[in-house]
Amino acid sequence: MKKSLGAKTLLFPTPVLMVGSYDREGKPNLMNAAWGGLCCSDPPCVTVSLRKARHSYDAILERQAFTVGIACEGKMAEADYCGIASGSSVDKFAAAGLTPVRSELVDAPYAEEFPVVLECRLVQTVELGIHTQFIGEIIDVKGDQAACGEDGLLDIMKIRPLVYDPSHKGYHGVGSLLGKAFSVGKGFLK
Repeated sequence: MKKSLGAKTLLFPTPVLMVGSYDREGKPNLMNAAWGGLCCSDPPCVTVSLRKARHSYDAILERQAFTVGIACEGKMAEADYCGIASGSSVDKFAAAGLTPVRSELVDAPYAEEFPVVLECRLVQTVELGIHTQFIGEIIDVKGDQAACGEDGLLDIMKIRPLVYDPSHKGYHGVGSLLGKAFSVGKGFLK
């Protein structure tokens, strides 16, 4: 029997996304956001949800662009720092020892040290209670060569992405491959 936990933000796992933007003065900023993910295949789009009080909120609206880096196990402390410090009072890139890189495709920075980045053009915002959902069209995905497998595609076990547990507020890694999608369930087809 299942126990009712009430209406809560519990979905497992949630990604740890590193959202990059430039503020009004052109200072690069990076924030940690767990409320986000893919939202459309064609055109390819990603979403992140931010509160209006966040320093990145106005920056994304003004520049109409943002980047989404995938946080990895090797940069867990840096990723966490970017979620607890405010870009309005500190240069998070400098404080965390991260290297800002200016996207050539959108008006936003990303951190060189995270293995994968999505460069996004803001296409829509949706007001949802205390958060605004920013929907970005993915203009390009850039990945470190070291994060790719022999087939040239990104390899989750080489990326070693962080995932967030919203119930216990903890970071976790990913485990080994359990089965191939669109294949392991074929035995149920009639």
